[in-house]
Amino acid sequence: MVIHGLQKLTLLDYPGHTACTVFTAGCNWRCPFCHNASLVLRGAEQPVIPEEEFFAFLKKRRGLLDGVAVTGGEPTLQRDLPEFLRKIRTLGFEVKLDTNGTHPDMLRAILAEGLADYVAMDIKAGRQNYSAVTGTLRPGLDAVEESVALLKSAGTPHEFRTTVVRGLHTDEDFEDIAAWLAGEERCFLQAFKDSGDLIGEGCSGFTAEEMEHFLSIVRRTVPNAALRGVE
Repeated sequence: MVIHGLQKLTLLDYPGHTACTVFTAGCNWRCPFCHNASLVLRGAEQPVIPEEEFFAFLKKRRGLLDGVAVTGGEPTLQRDLPEFLRKIRTLGFEVKLDTNGTHPDMLRAILAEGLADYVAMDIKAGRQNYSAVTGTLRPGLDAVEESVALLKSAGTPHEFRTTVVRGLHTDEDFEDIAAWLAGEERCFLQAFKDSGDLIGEGCSGFTAEEMEHFLSIVRRTVPNAALRGVE
């Protein structure tokens, strides 16, 4: 497992848990609003944390941390991700996995073995808008839809989340997301924040009132949908 970053304490990345966050590099998408551009575009230039060093750190955090959030980049690009998650769980920590859903076979294997206690999957846009929002002509939408179906049926606690960006998202996106995720328990519309490490330029967020409007559309079929990061 190639680890390119470690946040030793987070109270936000794994809801309801005190956790650390592991960052992997590389992604098959180029979303202009991605806040980890250095990991996506210049992963080979980033320092590597040896797996042994990470697990030595984790052993010292027994009783202090509840879990580990694994994010990126796109973690499911790492072929040894399942073994990495097994090692984390063997030490008694829970696992939260972030994914864009483009590798359903990997996700299926992780869910079948119970290697993730919580999965957060990005829903980038309405299905007709995926190419523009992900910055690629072939976003692999069939794979994304398969991953959504897997999470809906797997029984593993999960959430779907959409980062909302001016110029990329419209009412039509949220009408389709509402149809796509109808009946789901956890769905979040996230306010865009400029991390200073973006892939694209000129990205900006919507006002709180506009976010509430988008939320009202999603709540027609996802009553528990909520906003995240809106001030």
